[in-house]
Amino acid sequence: MTKIPFILCLVFILLSLFINVLGLMKLYPIYLTSPILFFSLFLLIALLNNQRRFKGFK
Repeated sequence: MTKIPFILCLVFILLSLFINVLGLMKLYPIYLTSPILFFSLFLLIALLNNQRRFKGFK
């Protein structure tokens, strides 16, 4: 597994978490920041779930 997509997902999560905290402080609308955080967590889970998938016999 290359570590570049994993690192990019973690950076995206940290950035979206920061934006979500700004949304909680009423600087950005929370209905825009929450889906961004959800999407970033979904991408990380999908990336981690796809690693150990059985790809068939060759």
